[in-house]
Amino acid sequence: MLFRGLLAALVVVAGFFLPRLLGGGGELYSAFVLIAIFAVMAYGLDLIVSDLGEVSLCHTVFFAVGAYTTALMSTGLGSGPIMTFLGASLASLCVAALIGLITLKLREFVFSLVTYALAVVAGTLAQHWSFLGGSDGLRGIPMLALSLGNFTLAAEGDEGIWLVAYVLLLLSLWIIHSFRRSTLGQAAIMVHLNPRLAIMSGIDPARTRLQVFLLSAPVTASAGWLYAYQRAYISADVLDPYFLILMLTAVVLVGKRMLLGPIIGVALILIQERFFSMGAYVDKIILGSVLIAVLVLQPNGLQGLFARYGRQSR
Repeated sequence: MLFRGLLAALVVVAGFFLPRLLGGGGELYSAFVLIAIFAVMAYGLDLIVSDLGEVSLCHTVFFAVGAYTTALMSTGLGSGPIMTFLGASLASLCVAALIGLITLKLREFVFSLVTYALAVVAGTLAQHWSFLGGSDGLRGIPMLALSLGNFTLAAEGDEGIWLVAYVLLLLSLWIIHSFRRSTLGQAAIMVHLNPRLAIMSGIDPARTRLQVFLLSAPVTASAGWLYAYQRAYISADVLDPYFLILMLTAVVLVGKRMLLGPIIGVALILIQERFFSMGAYVDKIILGSVLIAVLVLQPNGLQGLFARYGRQSR
């Protein structure tokens, strides 16, 4: 047990210094920060897809809620990062409760269709509502500066933000891992796989689905919180379908219910886009094509592919 703990600590430390070990540089740190942010964004959706067995197409709304709340509080109220984080989490919970009450009585195709419609409505509001900056967005978000007692972290640039992004990623991993070992996590799987048995076991499916939905929203919103500081402005493009496709691909590419799956999925996607880009439009076509290929040809993701080849090689 002690050995496993020391090994985990070593991996965590090595993970933080990985950008520097690979040569550092602004572009590399920027890539690592975005991998962490988008992985956290995807983990919120992963709870719904992998554990509830539903496909939510409105999780970009929670990402946008986190980003816009951060922008509004930091520029309009002068709030610091801790307050904006709490504000983003609370706002996402309120929005999730409202969406959940509307959608979670529905299942499968109808659930996905309604959540997508809500995402379209949210995108239209963000594009035209002057309170949210309209098409110009909200600018002037200050530098992320955390103060804890005598310790102050001024996260200027991607290299400075990397520490916060890495801690946020580790926190998300801990939340997902703890959830899947918890009573709620076990109940969610039972509701997903055998709703009748869940009811016979005294589990309320509707309540369980709502609780998981409420848990997923702040996870995705926290990614929006950091994304706002990383970009220093926010506009309606945070609700672009690109982010939805990115989340879905990251969740299914490696395989569902894989703890490190979304990180690996996002890393593969962003490595292609940042270092092997074929142009913005072509990159989006590649991303969409990968999602289609996985869902049609390999629904269990890369882990299913490796498992199949492993069986064939024996």
